Amino acid sequence: MLDLILSCIIGVLCGVVTGLIPGIHVNTAGAFVFSASPFLLYSYSPEVLAVFLLSMSISHALLEFIPSMFLGVPEEGTVLSVMPGHHLVLQGRGKEAIRLVSLGGFGAMITTILLLPIFMVGLPAIYGFLKPYIWIILLMTVIYMFYHLSRDLRSLIWSVILFLFSGIMGWVALNSPLSASVSLLCLFSGLFGVSTLLYSLSEESVMPKQNEQHNFEVDRDILRGVFAGGIAGSILGFLPGMGPAQGSLIAQELSGGNDTGNQREGFLVAMSGVNVSDALFSLIAIYLIGNPRSGIAVYVNQLLQGLDFNHLLIMIFSSIIAVSISLVLCIKLGDWLSYSIQKINYEKLTWTVIIFMSFLVVLFSLMEHANLVFIFVTYITSIALGLLPHYLDVNKSHLMGVLIVPAIVVYTGMV
Repeated sequence: MLDLILSCIIGVLCGVVTGLIPGIHVNTAGAFVFSASPFLLYSYSPEVLAVFLLSMSISHALLEFIPSMFLGVPEEGTVLSVMPGHHLVLQGRGKEAIRLVSLGGFGAMITTILLLPIFMVGLPAIYGFLKPYIWIILLMTVIYMFYHLSRDLRSLIWSVILFLFSGIMGWVALNSPLSASVSLLCLFSGLFGVSTLLYSLSEESVMPKQNEQHNFEVDRDILRGVFAGGIAGSILGFLPGMGPAQGSLIAQELSGGNDTGNQREGFLVAMSGVNVSDALFSLIAIYLIGNPRSGIAVYVNQLLQGLDFNHLLIMIFSSIIAVSISLVLCIKLGDWLSYSIQKINYEKLTWTVIIFMSFLVVLFSLMEHANLVFIFVTYITSIALGLLPHYLDVNKSHLMGVLIVPAIVVYTGMV
């Protein structure tokens, strides 16, 4: 038991590092640990490595909101949170924003665990009934995305184009001789990481001084946001190809919030809740329906050779410890960053991250003996495609077509 607790704590600390460094995806660190697992398993049990990966993903899911709000470099799971989060930071309410996302992640995790008995009874039957129609659900969700996130006809057209182009890229890359881990690392680094960082270099912004005191109060909207985040994050567990950005749209409807007005706080809470609860439920889905929905879940499934009930209890226990520690670290580090943000050389930090991410793409490609020419073309193309939403003023979550389009094609039975 002690080794599991230590693994949980170390995983949380690693998730803090990956979450605070803009552009680093948790699957990158997960792929590294999984690739080294043949050697690690000589010294550690599969359960220890699985707890490490889960704790890291939970911590990362919560801590990545800090750079998305203060540095303006969102990843897939924090795309929709940037506007309400930035609004609070620009008002000098950074400490309040940090407490909102901390409460959202922690509360949604507890909500997911409490509702687990209901999911265990109903989800397998529901999934079995809906599985033939999942492609229709995915398609309807995409259409809703286009309608909800498009301001006019021009943005709608560009949204569809970007969605389809990213989908074609995803289909080609995932059906290439490359392993899925290298393909996704290359695609996500370009679409959501490096492209966002490169664009941020061209934007000059001034960070206002943050208030030393915060006016954080839990009201009905915030509690509704916590519940909505937990439910939406769980729904993602059996919808392949759907990420936190799409789950955030579900949470937005459930919470009755938006990114403007008095409901902004509840909206931000729901976004955080989706991100964190999805980290756990993507593993629970392995036990319930045999569907490892996230990259980390795939690695855990491979390590444990499937999840039994004892594994499930270990994962739940570990997630409670991980989210509790992450809650404290998120508040403490968020408060520190709100004081120190003006002293950080953002340009040097950004270039360091870009170089590091590009190095990881090359490193993992060499480890997999991949075709470097294909990797280079895919990487550059994904960066270029990732830059387009910034200049076209289109929501970047449409680039999740990179996973949704291949999922729709597979579930229609066309291949």
